[in-house]
Amino acid sequence: MTSLSDPLTFSSGAVLKNRFVLAPLTNLQSHPDGVLSEDEYRWLTMRAEGGFALTMTCAASVQESGVGFPGQLGFHDERHLPGLSRLAAGIKRHGSLAIAQLHHGGLRALKNPKAPSADEKLKAEGMTIDEVHASRDCFIEAAARAERAGFDGAELHGAHGYLICSFLSPELNRREDTYGGSPENRARFLFEIIDGVRAATKPGFSLGVRLSPERWGIDLMEIRHVAQRLMREGKIDFLDMSLWDLRKEPNDEAYQGRTLASYFAELERGQVRLGAAGKIMRAQDARDVLAMGFDFSVIGRAAILHHDFPTRVAMDPNFAAIATPVSEAYLREEGLGTAFVQYMRTWKGFVAEAA
Repeated sequence: MTSLSDPLTFSSGAVLKNRFVLAPLTNLQSHPDGVLSEDEYRWLTMRAEGGFALTMTCAASVQESGVGFPGQLGFHDERHLPGLSRLAAGIKRHGSLAIAQLHHGGLRALKNPKAPSADEKLKAEGMTIDEVHASRDCFIEAAARAERAGFDGAELHGAHGYLICSFLSPELNRREDTYGGSPENRARFLFEIIDGVRAATKPGFSLGVRLSPERWGIDLMEIRHVAQRLMREGKIDFLDMSLWDLRKEPNDEAYQGRTLASYFAELERGQVRLGAAGKIMRAQDARDVLAMGFDFSVIGRAAILHHDFPTRVAMDPNFAAIATPVSEAYLREEGLGTAFVQYMRTWKGFVAEAA
C-alpha cells in the first residue's frame, strides 16, 4: 500500500519526497506588472518549508493580453526573470520541486477577452489563426523562461474555462479550421504547446497538465479521452485533475453511480503520474486519494490554512485542517498578505468578520 511519505519519481528524473503537491492557488499578491512581490515570495516559500514535495505557483500569465487576475504573477516578460529566479531558488532551498503553472485567461482575461470562437454572452472576441499561434508560442516561451529562472518544471493550465480549456470545449470552440470541430482538432492547441515546450526545454524539465472534467461546456468522456491520450503518449510527467470534490459523482446523469475521480484513476498511465484535487482537508482524505488509485494529492484550501499541512499529517495520522472561518490574524501568521486575505474574504465563510 502506497504511503503519503513515499517518494515519487517523474519520468524527467525529478523526485518528490512525499505525495503532497501544493495546488496552484490564485492569490492576487504580486505587483500590477506581474513582478514577484515579497508577499507572494513568502506565501510560496513557507509552503515549501512546510513540507510540500512540489510547490506550484498560482496561475501565472504567459501573455500580457491574457492576464486573468489583478496582481497576477507574470512569466510573459524578461522583467519578471529576476524575481522568478529568486522564487525558484527559495522554493528549492527547502527540498521542494519548483513548478510554474502557466496560464492564459482567454475568455476570462481582464482586458479584451479572447476565445476560440466569439461569445456574445461572455463578451469575448474570436481569435484569428495568427492569434492562436501567437498564444501557443507564448506558452512555450514562458516555459523556456521558467527553465531559465531555475524552475524544475511547468504545468499547463487546461482547466476552468481558461484558454486551453476553452479550446477543448465543444460549446466554446466552434471553429471550422484545424483547431475546431473534431475532439482531436480541439485538443490540437494543447498538444502543440506540449510539443513546443518539449522542444524548447531540456529533458530534465518536468511538464504537467491540469484538466477539469466538467463545466464550461466540457464533455466528460472527451476529457477522459484527452487524459488517456496525454498519459499514453507520455510526453508529460504528470496530470493534475481538478475535481472540485474528490467524492462527488459526475454532474451528467448518464455517468452517475460512481465517482468522477474513478473515471480517471482507472486509466492506463504508463510513466505519467496522476494527481487529484478536491476538498482534501484531512490526513484521511489524502490517504483516500492514494487508495483511489492516484499517485499524489493536490492540496488547496488546507494549504491556505496550514502552510505545513504535510508536516502535520506526518506527525498526526488523524490531523484535520482547522475549521473556518478563521481570523485575519491567523491567515497572516500562515503567510497570507493583505491582497490574499481580502481575496479570501470573497470565499463565503472562510474569513471571520472583525469584532
